[in-house]
Parts: sequence; structure tokens; C-alpha cells
Amino acid sequence: MNSAQAVTAVTGGSRGIGAAIARRLAADGHDVVIGYRDDSTAADEVAAHVRKLDRSAIVAAVDVTDPQSLDSFLKQARQLGRLTGVVAAAGAVRGVGRLIDLDPADLKHDLEVNLLGAVLTSRAAVEHLAESAGSLVLIGSAAATIGSPGSYVHYAAAKAGVAALSVGLSKEVASEGIRVNCVEPGTVWTDFHQDPERPAKVAASIPMGRAGMPEEIAGAVAWLLSPDAAYTTGATLRVAGGL
Repeated sequence: MNSAQAVTAVTGGSRGIGAAIARRLAADGHDVVIGYRDDSTAADEVAAHVRKLDRSAIVAAVDVTDPQSLDSFLKQARQLGRLTGVVAAAGAVRGVGRLIDLDPADLKHDLEVNLLGAVLTSRAAVEHLAESAGSLVLIGSAAATIGSPGSYVHYAAAKAGVAALSVGLSKEVASEGIRVNCVEPGTVWTDFHQDPERPAKVAASIPMGRAGMPEEIAGAVAWLLSPDAAYTTGATLRVAGGL
């Protein structure tokens, strides 16, 4: 795939890791569809950055738990050309603490966004990516193997499901020319955390002694979408400072 002709859709593209991915892909020559859930202003700011790099950008609302919303979101990419990449970066956590103390409604929300959302995004992406022999990158989490006890074991369970989804789907669609991979960030400085200082507080438990930056995750995603990764599918690339 020639990166100059790449068109990539990013769910959760208005903030944090998703926004960093959109900016990095634009720098690498991608036109970008920036998906957001609520904050259109933040999405517009990311789009403005993309356009300053002389790439095209579309901003579109998307609910990753709604199949029709996802279909509409990905179809909008056709305004930019054939869709060659999808990044499932949307994620959220409402429930933080010991599992027994968490509200079942928050648990349901988090599981739907982080696991069902990844499944439905993948399902919607396959039809488009089959036309271009494109690439799907799922954003997992190092929590998938650490388990995150006392914080959000349900989120860790959802992200373990994302890793399994990546492996299974990669084999299911390989004959169609579609590559499917997963990037597992560790603790990263974003507004994802309910406690804004959590990355600093957990730094001592990270072998490299610090939390990551969104741009460091974006670099891994950009590689998986690039021609350099043409023979890479079913891989989980952990970017977690040694966790």
C-alpha cells in the first residue's frame, strides 16, 4: 500500500492516544477520518492539525456500540477515497476500584465500549478493508495480562478479549488480504484516567520508571499500518515500558 494514497479511520480519534494516532498518520501521508463520541471541538482541533500537514480530514460522530453508527462512520471515508486502514482506539472506563464495589451499570458500559465496541468496529471494517487489502489495528492494553487488581479487572478482561479477537480475526480474514494486529499500551499520559496524576503515581512499578506518551503508542500503530509491516498479522505489539 502506498502511504500517499492511504485513508485511515480512527475511532476515539478526538483525544489521547487516538488523537496522537491521527496526527502521526497524517504526518506519514494518510488522509484521516476522525471519530469522536461527544467532544466535536476536540475532534475539530485534531482535524485542523491534520490539514496543516496538507492531508485531508473528516470529523464524524460514532458510537462504537451501535452497528449502524459504525457503518455510517466508515462510509464517510469514501469522501476521501478507498478506505485502507481502520484503528479501533475508542475506549472508556467509568468503574474504578475493587470489582465488588463497582456499579453493575458501569461494568456493563465499560465492557460494551471496550470489548463489544472492538468487535463491532472489526465487523464493520472487514467489508471496507477487503476492497483495499487493508489493515486493522486494535488498541488493547497491557492490563490484559497484568489484570489490574484493585483498579479495573473488568477492563483488563475486556482488553484480553481484544487481544484474542485480533488473533482469531487475523486468521479469519488473511485470505482476503486484510491484516489485523493489536497494540497494547501500558500506562500513558492522557485524560483517560479518572485520577489525572495516576501515571506519575504508578511510574515506580514500571520497569522503565515512567509512564508513556501518546505519541509513543502512535508510532507503533503507524508501523503496523505501513508497508514495512506487510507480512505482519495476528501480532500483539506491547508498548508498555517493560510491563
